Amino acid sequence: MKKSDFFFDLPPELIAQTPIEPRDHSRLLHLDRFSGELSHHHFYDLPDLLKAGDVLIVNDSRVLPARLYGDREDTGAHIEVVLLEQKQIDLWEVLVRPGKKAKPGHMLVFGDGILRGEIVDVLEGGNRLIRFTHEGNFYDVIDHIGQMPLPPYIKEKLQDKERYQTVYSKEVGSAAAPTAGLHFTKDLMKTLTERGIKIGYVTLHVGLGTFRPVKVENIEEHKMHSERYYMPEATARLIREAKEAGNRVIAVGTTSCRTLESVAQKYGDFKECSGSTDIFIYPGYTFQAIDGLITNFHLPESTLIMLVSAFAGYDHVMKAYEEAVREKYRFFSFGDAMLII
Repeated sequence: MKKSDFFFDLPPELIAQTPIEPRDHSRLLHLDRFSGELSHHHFYDLPDLLKAGDVLIVNDSRVLPARLYGDREDTGAHIEVVLLEQKQIDLWEVLVRPGKKAKPGHMLVFGDGILRGEIVDVLEGGNRLIRFTHEGNFYDVIDHIGQMPLPPYIKEKLQDKERYQTVYSKEVGSAAAPTAGLHFTKDLMKTLTERGIKIGYVTLHVGLGTFRPVKVENIEEHKMHSERYYMPEATARLIREAKEAGNRVIAVGTTSCRTLESVAQKYGDFKECSGSTDIFIYPGYTFQAIDGLITNFHLPESTLIMLVSAFAGYDHVMKAYEEAVREKYRFFSFGDAMLII
């Protein structure tokens, strides 16, 4: 298929700039992936749309407030740094703007000096390696001075950093939120479990590559970024038991989906495991793990809308997106959600 097959016209005013309060009051479009039938709900209706025995798999990765604003120590030039991946203790691969002001040997200062970093190398593609020095715990320092690395289409400043975290986030390491989970509240999760719906956890640390556009017209030529994942035995057991009982496994978000499908593809089963995945799911893919998907509304021509189209059917998804635009659903990270079962 071609990248242009996944284009749709999205009015800019439908790109959500701020999160809905309360979280579960976002809208929810239910798509029957077999018939293509659509119905309109709110996220707090989710317990009524699922059934006892269903298993929800959520991504418990926690976003690192990875955007740092600092200065060159020698010139005072302002520098923006985004933490991408930890290579060693205090050694990080980072994105730096402006890059021309960040060369090996340059020392950067952040937060009135509570964090300092020396640029030690320029990598292929322009990213930098920085070795940090600091007092106390590195993550406490970052939590104090860092900003959330919000996607480029969000222009509003986030007032509460926790609104770009899921209520069940635990494992620090993502550069972007697993946004389908932002709609859950603790009360909603309690209601779900009281209804006999089980919840399992995986960890996939979302990289900034999730926002990387598809640049090739033939989508099969696109190279996916790699991300780290972990599946605990308790979650693997939940999935095995659901499969044996004929119950549905529903991924909350494309990150959870990619984790489950990667494990199923690699092992043919579900067990405690960790690794990296660069799985690219697009129409024609045969799903081995999931029976349902909860997801937000994604960018035109993105790998995420390709994944959703692979699961629910290209025609069904494009019609659902037409309906969402017509009904003025909110799109992208802080937007509304779809339930596809």
